[in-house]
Amino acid sequence: MKTEILIVDDVEMNRDLLEEMLEDEYAVLKASDGKEAMNIISKKGTSLGVVLLDLIMPGMDGFAVLDQMKQANVIDKIPVVVISSDDNLESQIKSFEYGVSDFVQKPFNEEIVKRRVRNIINLNSYHNALEEKVNAQTQQLRYQYTMLEKQAKKLMETNSKIIDILGNVVESRNLESGEHVKRVKEFTRILATRIMKDYPDYKLTKSQVDMIADASALHDIGKIAIPDAVLLKPGKLTDDEFELMKSHTTRGCDILDQIKGIWEENYRKTTYDICRHHHERFDGRGYPDGLKGDDIPLSAQIVSVADVYDALVSERVYKAAYSKSEAFQMIIRGDCGIFSPRILESFRNVRYEFEEFAG
Repeated sequence: MKTEILIVDDVEMNRDLLEEMLEDEYAVLKASDGKEAMNIISKKGTSLGVVLLDLIMPGMDGFAVLDQMKQANVIDKIPVVVISSDDNLESQIKSFEYGVSDFVQKPFNEEIVKRRVRNIINLNSYHNALEEKVNAQTQQLRYQYTMLEKQAKKLMETNSKIIDILGNVVESRNLESGEHVKRVKEFTRILATRIMKDYPDYKLTKSQVDMIADASALHDIGKIAIPDAVLLKPGKLTDDEFELMKSHTTRGCDILDQIKGIWEENYRKTTYDICRHHHERFDGRGYPDGLKGDDIPLSAQIVSVADVYDALVSERVYKAAYSKSEAFQMIIRGDCGIFSPRILESFRNVRYEFEEFAG
């Protein structure tokens, strides 16, 4: 099937001459003025291989046609070759500014017209084919990206379920904790969200805040491995018992190491950091590794404050609950160990959110 081309010229002889030159290779359509040309262009659209356009015509001239093609957003899709007796340089420049593909002056040479028309049609066909290929690849990439997003979301949901299940195991094992895990998760979320706002240099994102909050549920997973006689002892622990209790940090990491192939790596690492380091202190006097300052992972620093606050305001078998005001002051004063000044500043900013959630 021949490619259709449109010849637009008010002089019949010029139309017939161009048709005779090109009809062997193309299906020729003809228009005697700009209005007729636009009707054909509107009907045929991008099926036209090229428009051969005269500039000087009564009524709607060639520039008016170019202007309407531009307004209809087809000037970039249907190549135009101006064939005109207008030898004014300004007319040529204006034509190219509209986006025409070529400019041929009358009287024209048959071979030049043929070659230029053929080259422009071939180039436009190649451009369209390339554009279609790019669009197809773009659609495929968008589909793949959407599928990856769905898979990532599903994986995150799975990670969250694993953490919740293990967190419930800890709660059932450690009878005195009650709703401790759930409260620590919410305190962690509140504090991490505030830190994200207060300190942009930490580069925390909403998804990271959610991950840290979820992972906080396993901060005490190692208590599963602590004997009942120590874990549930109502009185003060001996030095040896306290050392054993402190080992819940490293024992928890041992448990996490055994299931690390199940979940996404960032989730695993965040959970591991919190589990191991939530009892580290900013001055280096915490455990198990005696980390100091910002060598302590940010996630663990956040959970530390949440964990201590909930421990203070909650009743335990070995102590009564402190008031929310007392708990706040004890943490600020450093009675429960030294925390990062920046995190304490954010803690001050969410004091009443903590108190409201604590009930």
